[in-house]
Amino acid sequence: MSPVIHYLPKVCFWQNNCDHAQYHASSLTQTSDFPVLEPSWTAQEEMALLEAVMDCGFGNWQDVAYQMRTKNKEECEAHYMKNFINNPLFSSTLLNLRQIEEARTADTAIPFKPTDDPPRPTFDSLLSRDMAGYMPARADFMEEFDNYAEWDLKDIDFVDDDSDILHALKIAVVDIYHSRLKERGRRKKIIRDHGLINLRKFQILERRYPKEVQDLYDAMRRFARVVGPIEHDKFIESHALEFELRREIGRLQEYRRAGIQSFCSAKVYERVKQVREDERRKRTMLVDVLQYIQDGRACQQWLSKQAAIDAGITPVVTTITTSATGRRCAPPLNLTGLPGTEKLNDREKELCQVVRLVPGAYLEYKQALLNECRRQGGLRLAQARALIKIDVNKTRKIYDFLIKEGYINKA
Repeated sequence: MSPVIHYLPKVCFWQNNCDHAQYHASSLTQTSDFPVLEPSWTAQEEMALLEAVMDCGFGNWQDVAYQMRTKNKEECEAHYMKNFINNPLFSSTLLNLRQIEEARTADTAIPFKPTDDPPRPTFDSLLSRDMAGYMPARADFMEEFDNYAEWDLKDIDFVDDDSDILHALKIAVVDIYHSRLKERGRRKKIIRDHGLINLRKFQILERRYPKEVQDLYDAMRRFARVVGPIEHDKFIESHALEFELRREIGRLQEYRRAGIQSFCSAKVYERVKQVREDERRKRTMLVDVLQYIQDGRACQQWLSKQAAIDAGITPVVTTITTSATGRRCAPPLNLTGLPGTEKLNDREKELCQVVRLVPGAYLEYKQALLNECRRQGGLRLAQARALIKIDVNKTRKIYDFLIKEGYINKA
């Protein structure tokens, strides 16, 4: 058992004569001739005992006493056992230190905690499926790009009696395999540098831009691998700033055309303009519902939409539409009791009602488009129409809805 070493402070006091005055000289004296644990053991002897035990080892009391010279071996052993081994204070301290060390070095399992950044979702979550088989613990994908590249190499064996042509052919196959590995690494580097693992976070960052900047973002995404992530972000941010400046300049030009020359007048102008827009909207709010006045269901949906607009909530999908000939469209589909309705969110339910598509079919079409988008890295409307053999107008609405909600991306 290792000895416990305690450093005992030395007591310092001022030494002076009895007739000491303020102008007399003083001297600092250090002493260790005072008891600490027992009256017969001074502080100096306590430190000497600890140093002797450390030098000679625990249990070698004969050499400990010989090194101390002021105590015999029985006194050294009894004092050390009483005050440093059997003392509850020191034993509890040693026990706590031992428990802390065991807890620090224990082989316990580290609990898994799902996080969004860096992306570590649970295995059965939707985000885990969106990450294309990415394994966060290994920082690698379950299925590699060009996953069967090794198959062309597994049967190659270099032997001494190969002809020059056969040897050159095998070398060419190995070179091709190396180029495929480089392409695999290049794609991983692009995904890592641009932060494409967490697709949901990437889409949230994209949606913070205005519609015009988002269109530019979609067009310039294919060039991001050429300029690099930092340069690409700077390019998009600079164009977003340019768009904001142009919009602000347009607003100031509108003020100048209206004869406004101060910001106080501009605030009044904006307030009056908003009131005018509200009055114009109220005057024309019944124009688009007059043809539905005989349809109670359509009228109720229109009233709900207007209530949402008045409350400041923008409806996602317009529930009342007209055909190109001006005729009234079919009423929305009633989803009550249809299988798969519980798997849809409110916006998807509204889409199925407007498009008149049963939830089961919508979920099947949605999954097919998601799979094709993951495989191709994007999806065009023509590809969506080739996958879904239904009315082209319904396919267009489903495609636009999935694009708007961020489920798929344009190619």
